[in-house]
Amino acid sequence: MNARNSQVTQLGPLTDADYRLMVEAVSDYAIFMLDPVGRIRSWNAGAQRLKGYAADEVIGRSFEMFYPQDQIDIGLPQRELDGALQLGRIEDEGWRLRKDGSRFWANVVITPLHDAQGGHRGFAKVTRDLTARREHEELLRQSEEMFRLMVEGVRDYAIFMLDPQGHIVSWNLGAQINKGYTAEEIIGQHFSVFYPQEQRDSDWPGHELKMALRDGRFEDEGWRLRKDGSRFWANVVITALHDAQGRHRGFAKVTRDLTQHRRIDTLEHESRHLTRFIAVLGHELRNPLAAIANATTLLPLAETAPQRVQDVHGVLSRQVAHLRRLVDDLLDVGRIVSGKVHMERTPMLLQEVVAEAVEAMAPEFRKRGQQLDTDVEQAPLWVLGDKARLVQVLSNLLHNAWKFTPGGGHARVVLARDGAHAELRVSDTGCGIRPAELQRVFQLFEQGEDAATTGHGGLGIGLNLVHQVVLQHDGEVSAFSTGEPGKGAEFVVCLPLVDAPADQAAT
Repeated sequence: MNARNSQVTQLGPLTDADYRLMVEAVSDYAIFMLDPVGRIRSWNAGAQRLKGYAADEVIGRSFEMFYPQDQIDIGLPQRELDGALQLGRIEDEGWRLRKDGSRFWANVVITPLHDAQGGHRGFAKVTRDLTARREHEELLRQSEEMFRLMVEGVRDYAIFMLDPQGHIVSWNLGAQINKGYTAEEIIGQHFSVFYPQEQRDSDWPGHELKMALRDGRFEDEGWRLRKDGSRFWANVVITALHDAQGRHRGFAKVTRDLTQHRRIDTLEHESRHLTRFIAVLGHELRNPLAAIANATTLLPLAETAPQRVQDVHGVLSRQVAHLRRLVDDLLDVGRIVSGKVHMERTPMLLQEVVAEAVEAMAPEFRKRGQQLDTDVEQAPLWVLGDKARLVQVLSNLLHNAWKFTPGGGHARVVLARDGAHAELRVSDTGCGIRPAELQRVFQLFEQGEDAATTGHGGLGIGLNLVHQVVLQHDGEVSAFSTGEPGKGAEFVVCLPLVDAPADQAAT
């Protein structure tokens, strides 16, 4: 270590010759001196490599020789020298010339040189070839410009950018066609302007941005608004944008109008639904009609015994009642869906609803050896509604329990208060509902996959009717089941309670 230090000490201070040797050896930069009027006084290896001249070809000549004629005509070389003297240093980029006449993009730094007495001795000029970098930047600029033109010209997709808070900062032609706003009208507004009021109230736009920022990308489908207030069904993709340092810069949002596709899908779905319904309806009508047809062939026979006539009468009565129930349910659900049913909204006791529905269904349970239990709240539970329709709701739920519970099983009706609401529960020990089917049980014409094979057919109307009537009463209905045979299913109807009428409150 000491030997090394002594060796460094022996070298002594750097001399002018050392500095000259260092400058002349640099090959990546053209480093040379100019006299006070701009004539070249020195020339290093980098200058020869970059500009193509040997030292004896340039020493003594004006440095203007490296500038294109158009720059000389406007006096750029002299302006650079004057600027360096005035500012102490000047830096510039522009086209310069090599000996062979070819151009290169140069970064130039000119620094004035003064002696110890402050006298101006000339200038130091350092030139670097940035042609490759500039070509890369130009290609990148052209690529970005082409991409911008492409995005702005797309007509089928609304493509625009948002700032980190969700304000619109760009707007393409597709966005204008899709949403009806010009760029001047919409840039600067928050993108939630495209969302229906119910989605804004739940801050769904903010949720979308949070998910996109968390996961990098968020995709959704739903209703969006045009400038004229009309709705369209949109597919939306939001992508979080970050710069090279990882800083969040905003979001890219791509929206596609899928209204026509949705209409086609809906029509196809409804067509399949209708085809399935017609098949189920035919199957449901065929059984009672076959029994009726057989019964009517026996009645005219003279030898038909009185007991046989009585049996035939029973068959006809049951099948006609079944057909009447099918037709009534069809008519009811049609009226409710179309808004043609008038619901009475008068104060009524739910205990009376339970009593009437249980009384009507109890004989059917007894015929199959099934047990029907009730557990009814003693304190009066008043709701505002249509008594006949609510009896229909409970009757349909009990009919389902009766149909899907084997002989010897049992069903249970529970009516209780739950805060400001009344809960009406119907459970059974039947075959239950598969978990995958629970989300569809209230849809019109929906049945379990094995309904036809197990003999538990139907039109898939009853539960939809329950759902529609409960909604008309500002309530909710839910279904619960594990799908395990014997554990059955439970349906829960929740209705808002009201105060007892004045004439009943005093009693």
